[in-house]
Amino acid sequence: MTMTILLATSLFLFKDISQILISAIREKADISVYFKTAAQEEDILNIQGELSKIPEVKDVEYVSKEKALEDFIQRHKDNQVLMGSLEEVGGNPFLAALNVRAFEASQYQAVVNFLDATLEPVYQNLIEKVDYYQRKPVIERIFALTSGAGKVGISLSIVLAIVAILVAFNTIRLAILNQAEEIKIQRLVGASNWFIRGPFLVQGAISGIISTLISLLIFALICWFLGPKIEFLFSGLNVWKFFTGNFFTIILIQLSTGILLGAISSSIAIRKYLKV
Repeated sequence: MTMTILLATSLFLFKDISQILISAIREKADISVYFKTAAQEEDILNIQGELSKIPEVKDVEYVSKEKALEDFIQRHKDNQVLMGSLEEVGGNPFLAALNVRAFEASQYQAVVNFLDATLEPVYQNLIEKVDYYQRKPVIERIFALTSGAGKVGISLSIVLAIVAILVAFNTIRLAILNQAEEIKIQRLVGASNWFIRGPFLVQGAISGIISTLISLLIFALICWFLGPKIEFLFSGLNVWKFFTGNFFTIILIQLSTGILLGAISSSIAIRKYLKV
């Protein structure tokens, strides 16, 4: 039950965070349109404007030759082999490029079709190459993994909820069987059905409350410990602040989940094994 409550809280707490992470990963999935050395910046910017008009395109980033060289040096400044090779080449070996991002993996083909068939011939002649087909397998894999992340979380929560109900159900069943003689005596002296059933329902609810307290403590420790590390990787994303800012909502979700699971499992066990 604690695991189920933890997962239910995670689905709430990380629904916004996961969108940020998924967006960050998908930002890495793009295609690049490289231009010949003779291409003028004005013409490249015109092509950028044409690409931006395509409905499938999310955004288009222009990277000049100078910016490409600067980024390469910044990324590999500690790699003496690469820096030595760059010096041997001399000058700026990089090409100006447009980095194109689409909303879905399947939409990149529309961008390629536009460049091959719709773009004016005068602009087509300026293009050196488009690396879509080299990146296609990676792009499709990224989108498949990110789109499946939410489904996996929901599936896990359903499985754990079923397991939690079965465990609580079995606990109540054993309690009923252990108190069979007491239940018979209560029935003989005229105890009402609810008087007999009540303690078992309360036992299920108490199990849910205890599980809530345990999961709240575990979740607080996780958020406190991972908060600075996640913020270091993703600037502006502070899990601990998000947790404290939604503290009462999280408690409500956990209590509702715990008590509901306990009450459901208790009710099922009572109906099946407590014949009063």
